[in-house]
Amino acid sequence: MTHNKIGALAGVVALALGLAACGSSSSSSSSSSSSTPSSGSGATISGAGSTFAAPVYEQWASAQSGLTVNYQSVGSGAGITAIESKTVDFGASDPPLKPADEEAIAKNGSPAVQIPMFLGAITVSYNLPGVATGLKLEGKTVANIYLGKIKTWNDPEIKALNPGVSLPSTPITVIHRSDSSGTTSGFTSFLAEVDPEWKSKVGEGKTVHWPTGTGAKGNAGVAGGVQQTVGAVGYVEQAYALTHNFTVASVKNKAGNFVEPTLASTSASGEGVTVPANLGIKVINSPAPSAYPITSQTFIVVNKDLCKAGIPGGEAAAKGVVKFLDYGLGEGQAILSKADYAALPSAIVTKSKEAVTKLECNGSSLSG
Repeated sequence: MTHNKIGALAGVVALALGLAACGSSSSSSSSSSSSTPSSGSGATISGAGSTFAAPVYEQWASAQSGLTVNYQSVGSGAGITAIESKTVDFGASDPPLKPADEEAIAKNGSPAVQIPMFLGAITVSYNLPGVATGLKLEGKTVANIYLGKIKTWNDPEIKALNPGVSLPSTPITVIHRSDSSGTTSGFTSFLAEVDPEWKSKVGEGKTVHWPTGTGAKGNAGVAGGVQQTVGAVGYVEQAYALTHNFTVASVKNKAGNFVEPTLASTSASGEGVTVPANLGIKVINSPAPSAYPITSQTFIVVNKDLCKAGIPGGEAAAKGVVKFLDYGLGEGQAILSKADYAALPSAIVTKSKEAVTKLECNGSSLSG
């Protein structure tokens, strides 16, 4: 987590932050290509959804010649709604599709397909001058903070986990997402798994009834709230946390180890994951000893037959979406580390690529 890496990512994350803050679209285009439109080059495609994934999708878009990508960083819930309503060519969601989502998307005239793209850490970021990064927190402790049961940073429960650390009596200000969010789904899934009280009182999902705290829109909104408020804590995707040079907690994983969110610990979360038939993987709270426990996957969501489903850009956009997916699951995996995201394990990449080869336009394959 070097300052050089933060600097290298600053431009792309700044663009993603702007998208999340205003909810408007932005395009990343590169020089035109001599390839014909039938290959997906020269196309303009539109997507919407995950703010967690926005920095990567902007990076991938800018790296491809002859393809313009307009991506709206509006949250996973809005991304699923956009693909259901056929206002974009692809949706982007961090949690896997629920059966109701699959049914709604299939009403477009073709089955829903979710394609795993990469992994990323969700940090517990805090603004506490004088307290270094790496404050140790258990999942239950984080849950008690978000339940409003732990109100100050020198609470005995936090002190017991951090002997020798001078903790101030600063009041804790809880910041959470106000929009329908895949990051929220990942964070609350972790809390529900490690704390029975959280599971029964709050549960998990893209939206929940928060017992306490202040809502903010997008990863950018939560990051801004943490940055501006001494004593604040918020769940923030790692690239945003790095951009703001946040202090982040070391969180106790299933194996009993306190682990900081790093590229290596995020990657470890994907090993040995069970892959269901619909590719709806979940990597939260991995049992791997070196895994950071609050790690999320993210998906691109389309209809299997994009043209039959009536995507806005028609056949040219359908081919452009496949071009974008092919890049992301190929060369794009190799550059994820520049943005502090983790590549998929090779076994999952293989399944994602197979799903792309089955995408169609009016019954004809879009690959090859």
